[in-house]
Amino acid sequence: MRRSRTTRANRGGPSVDTAAPSWWRALGPGGRRAFAGAFGGYALDSYDFFMLPLSLVAIAAYFGLSSGQAGLLTTVTLVVSAIGGVLAGILADCAGRVKALVVTVTTYAFFTVLCGFAPSYEVLLVLRAFQGLGFGGEWAVGAILVAEYASARHRGRTLGAVQSAWAVGWALAVSVYTLVFGFLDDDTAWRVMFWTGALPAFLVLYIRRQVEDAPRAARTRAESAERGSLRGILRPGLLRTTLFAVLLSTGVQGGYYTLATWVPTYLKTERGLTVVSTGGYLALLISGAFIGYLTGGYLTDRLGRKRNIALFAVLSSLCIIAYTHIPPGRNTLLLVLGFPLGFCMSAIFSGFGSFLAELYPTAVRGTGQGFTYNTGRAVGAFFPALVGFLATGWGVGGALLFGAVGYGIAVVALLGLPETRGRELV
Repeated sequence: MRRSRTTRANRGGPSVDTAAPSWWRALGPGGRRAFAGAFGGYALDSYDFFMLPLSLVAIAAYFGLSSGQAGLLTTVTLVVSAIGGVLAGILADCAGRVKALVVTVTTYAFFTVLCGFAPSYEVLLVLRAFQGLGFGGEWAVGAILVAEYASARHRGRTLGAVQSAWAVGWALAVSVYTLVFGFLDDDTAWRVMFWTGALPAFLVLYIRRQVEDAPRAARTRAESAERGSLRGILRPGLLRTTLFAVLLSTGVQGGYYTLATWVPTYLKTERGLTVVSTGGYLALLISGAFIGYLTGGYLTDRLGRKRNIALFAVLSSLCIIAYTHIPPGRNTLLLVLGFPLGFCMSAIFSGFGSFLAELYPTAVRGTGQGFTYNTGRAVGAFFPALVGFLATGWGVGGALLFGAVGYGIAVVALLGLPETRGRELV
């Protein structure tokens, strides 16, 4: 008799393919549902975010914006995301991870759609700010939800797989961008792009019906008096950790969002690529990003959280320098270099979910991760705006070099943080 390829995770539970990765089997049925909800939420979070960078040239032309004003649209989203991330983290500790996840996904989807109706630059700026409230909280809440189901041995690669959802959402956004801008005039296409941001509404139904908090987190929330407290992450013993974690997040996200915001514009305005060509170049960049997330997740378990981040901070800086110094007319080389650039700038993020979760106890884990990740994102958000203003004199390619400064900041921040590989969540 042939041996069955499936086993039962528990009596009455869903079948699990024994060929599946060990980290997936270790999650259990509840953890796999939580993974699906967090993965979907982060993919669509990415999709809604990239509506703006991909449409930025058309929006700037429609409203007659300078490069500085265009960069401010991204900056305001990321700055306000700090507020959303802190609030979502507190909500996750006080009301539960799943409820907080539903709130964040609904918020970013609703305001992304409204952006498509903006009658002026000022209104669009305000709507992007509100979109940032939901955008800021989704990753932190989803990462914590999955981290509390994952084993210490597999947590890095499990959270790296969740992080790879960003590349999936990015790829979906580029595909829709290529289609919409290929068939519609620019003045209409950018609005349609934002209207497609309603997709996450379907995910909310799944999360509400199928996903539950990890049992330990639910028990701690019921028993702890400190839960959801900003004071709890700023008290002696955690204050140093919080400050250096904010600095780490600032450096990594400053470098990343500089590239995410301005590379599409760089390809179209300084390299002279068409909409279809830009989509092709970005496809290779995104492919590198997806593989980078998965590889980085594996390495963060093998090398440790700090070594993985340091390694890819250095490599990301070198890739930025190389990418922006390719001579005119060598666009084939630009295409080839897109893969390692996407790989390195994404692999550095794979350890974040596990690293930040392991730095804080369960009672304030949501608050700690939401605060550090999103405060760093808010400060790092000034990098894209600064690049926009510097681009006037330096060109977009020259100004992009400023992103390498962010990765240098990240390496310095690691000196003040402990290594947490193998740490059990308490």
